[in-house]
Amino acid sequence: MSSSADDIEKMQERLAKLVSAGDVDALHEAVGELHPSDIADLVEGLDEEEHQVLLLSALPKELASETLAEMEEGEDRADLLAALHPEKGAELLQELADDDAVDLIGELEPEERQRILAALPVEDAGELRGLLLFDEETAGGLMTTDLVSVLVSLTAAEALEQVRVKGREVEDFYTVFVVDERNRLLGTVRLDDLVIAEPTETIESLVEEPVASVLPDVDQEEVGRLISRYNLASISVVNELGVLLGRITFDDVIDVMEAEQTEDLFRLAGVGDEEALRSTWGETVRARLPWLFVNLLTAFLAASVVYWFKDTVNRVVTLAVVMPIVAGMGGNAGTQALAVAVRSLALKEDLGGRAGLALVGREVAVGLTNGAALGLTTALIALAMGETAKLGLVVLLAMWGNLAVAGFAGSFIPTILDKLGVDPAIASSVFVTTLTDMCGFLLLLGLGSVILL
Repeated sequence: MSSSADDIEKMQERLAKLVSAGDVDALHEAVGELHPSDIADLVEGLDEEEHQVLLLSALPKELASETLAEMEEGEDRADLLAALHPEKGAELLQELADDDAVDLIGELEPEERQRILAALPVEDAGELRGLLLFDEETAGGLMTTDLVSVLVSLTAAEALEQVRVKGREVEDFYTVFVVDERNRLLGTVRLDDLVIAEPTETIESLVEEPVASVLPDVDQEEVGRLISRYNLASISVVNELGVLLGRITFDDVIDVMEAEQTEDLFRLAGVGDEEALRSTWGETVRARLPWLFVNLLTAFLAASVVYWFKDTVNRVVTLAVVMPIVAGMGGNAGTQALAVAVRSLALKEDLGGRAGLALVGREVAVGLTNGAALGLTTALIALAMGETAKLGLVVLLAMWGNLAVAGFAGSFIPTILDKLGVDPAIASSVFVTTLTDMCGFLLLLGLGSVILL
């Protein structure tokens, strides 16, 4: 049963009272029918760690482990796991798929991690230690070793029997992998094909080559792109020899893509990707201040153009009124083009050669068209306010030119930065905004000096 935000808030108040009273039976009854994700919100809403521990301990172990896995990644759930008795923590980890378990245990401090690993059976602890060797943002860090595989030499009847046995131990399997005697991946077999096949038919005749597979060191963003591109329920992870190591399911990738998109959004805004909503004010300042200093320096570059034309501004004061309009519209147009280019790069679209030129050409054409429309509108407004036709012409040409520059910069700069190995999401906006401000001021004031004076 799921709950609305109001229900969660009311439930949190009720649970806080039950936790304070130490009424374990009532706690168990209160949350028994809730979804683990909702219970995770309730646990996180409790202020004191001892109350969180009491609530978690009141749950059946399967529900408690799922609740722990559904909590936001970070210090809170790691601290909660560490606060449990090592045997209790190990018991909860055993209820989870190994990819979820390794995510949880990987957030612990080394000493706390060793205590819980020591409480696990040797085989389970060994599997988790093996998975901990992979970087958490790679395919190896995402994968689970729990999967259903069958030998290529089996008949359909023999394979189906193996699937029945192994399927009882594997959570949410969508694909049956086919391997040889050395556990090298040969492909997959569809469950419906396996069920309707003649009992004596061989798996070799049913196997389909894998659409895609990844090495364990492949970046998680690439894994998400492959699953999305080929509409896969899961993707296999193999080593350099083709040996099947594990699988990654689409539900794990959903969280990854959300995290990657959030990271790109933060970077595009010039905010450090390590910053989170729950960061302290000091951590937030340290993450943002360096980029604000960079923006301050680039703002001085744009201001230097205005200083260069200070005599023109003094003689035609109206230009000072129009300057932020021309620069601001250029910045907005540049950001639009930038968003398209960065998105294309994030999706691994090839923007080299003709594709890159086509994108730049399209954005320049869009900038010229929009610039003409917006420039003409601004010029007409200036004329309606009693300004001269010459001033209207200056505004029209400046707006027209600056939006063309914005289209070029917004599409060309991230492409070049990507080629140079610099993250375009975090660096492009600084250059694009500076260029559109400088060009906007230079065009407006330069044309004003020539035409109006």
